[in-house]
Amino acid sequence: MQGDGVSFSIAAHAAWAPGVDDPQAWARWADAPFRFSSEEEPGARAIPPMLRRRAGFLDKMALEVACRCIEGESAIPVIFCSRHGEVARAVALLDDLVKDAPLSPTTFSLAVHNAAAGLFSIARGDRANHIALSAGADSVEHGVIEACGLLADGAEKVLLVSYDDRLPAIFAPYADGDEQPHAWAWLMVPSGDQALHLGWEMSPQAEPQTLSRNLQTLSPSLQVLRFQLRSDALLVRAAGKRRWRWTRHA
Repeated sequence: MQGDGVSFSIAAHAAWAPGVDDPQAWARWADAPFRFSSEEEPGARAIPPMLRRRAGFLDKMALEVACRCIEGESAIPVIFCSRHGEVARAVALLDDLVKDAPLSPTTFSLAVHNAAAGLFSIARGDRANHIALSAGADSVEHGVIEACGLLADGAEKVLLVSYDDRLPAIFAPYADGDEQPHAWAWLMVPSGDQALHLGWEMSPQAEPQTLSRNLQTLSPSLQVLRFQLRSDALLVRAAGKRRWRWTRHA
């Protein structure tokens, strides 16, 4: 870690969204982002069937990319970051409470923010450190900072998983972007070739996004994914009174 930010390299990566499941499809999306309109669900075949049946759509997306990215490796710290997490399950539980209906134990146990992390650990029998993180529109950046802290403490690799789904309709009036179902994972290693650098600074006033208008509607997680897939040299994101600066170094 450095005083002016953090740097790291990506040893492996994976991404999944409905109807977008291979490098060619992701390259087309990165070149001209489109809505994920398919009703496809992730297979998550690396997860035992009993656990897979318990997992919801959001968890399956996270598990799919995490397993792809870390295939054949174990004992690697994992950070699961999601801005909204299992908000749909939480809303369903609140609806049941309003109706005075009994709560589903399964829904209750998987509504917590670390549900995907727990399923991942159980499925793999992996006792490595795992963290579930949410930091609003800055969730990916704080996940990267956390991962770089683990690398600085001596971890050889850290798996970062970012995932989110559409918001329930009740939250539509408060949405600040176009939330779409997706998940991606980076196997992060100490800074080397093709390193990425993340810097940040506070601004006394909220700043507008520096992205073109048609890209501002992308969720923060998808903005960062597009930056990585396109091998762009620069991405500047404003969130509240903080400005994040992503750069790439050869």
